[in-house]
Amino acid sequence: QVQLVESGGGLVQPGGSLGVSCTASGTIFRIYVMGWYRQAPGKQRELVAVISSGGSTDYADSVKGRFTISRDYAKNTVSLQMFSLKPEDTAVYYCKAVLSSVAGNDVYWGQGTQVTVSS
Repeated sequence: QVQLVESGGGLVQPGGSLGVSCTASGTIFRIYVMGWYRQAPGKQRELVAVISSGGSTDYADSVKGRFTISRDYAKNTVSLQMFSLKPEDTAVYYCKAVLSSVAGNDVYWGQGTQVTVSS
């Protein structure tokens, strides 16, 4: 049984920094892509950043230059470092992984972690 468990998040003032991490566990053969999405109240879930197995990254325009995604391949972990946070970054942040396991190839999501940017 594959699980994605997120950590980090919380409350931060505008202009501050925060990090979130996500670790995939279970009988995993290979992780193709890991990434972060977010969903603000009343809005659809949107891509924040993704990183491939080869290390290629992609970011939403709204976070380019402020957020950095990274992976620890040995630990099946993806992290998102967020800088210069804005109130509009407030959302539930979800980890996503596209991977191969004993169950085959599939997409998995974490439970979400709240990030609130407010003074």
